[in-house]
Amino acid sequence: MSYVDGFVLAVPKKNIEAYKEMARNAGQVWKDHGALAYVECMGDDVPKGEVTSFPRAVQAKEDEIVIFAWVVYRSRDQRDAISKKVMEDPRMKSDPAQWPFDGKRLIYGGFDVFLDI
Repeated sequence: MSYVDGFVLAVPKKNIEAYKEMARNAGQVWKDHGALAYVECMGDDVPKGEVTSFPRAVQAKEDEIVIFAWVVYRSRDQRDAISKKVMEDPRMKSDPAQWPFDGKRLIYGGFDVFLDI
């Protein structure tokens, strides 16, 4: 089975085009280093729940859109090797203060796939 990194974040609506450009660049870097897939999705039907929800998880403000993204790898070992290369790639060097989103509210984690139908 494969391995997946998942991400959830909030992007101000005014920064969506800048975020899309950043995502296109990042996706290319991940793919160049061996990721099987790189997917970014903009929230379309993500209501704010009473207790939990995607917007609550990233403390999304009224003027922000929730982004849900994932990267697919063959295995955890490949993910670790690819991630190291991605973080060392000069195309990924940037100042977090210049990011089109608040990186402090980014949620991410690695997941071992147990079902893929």
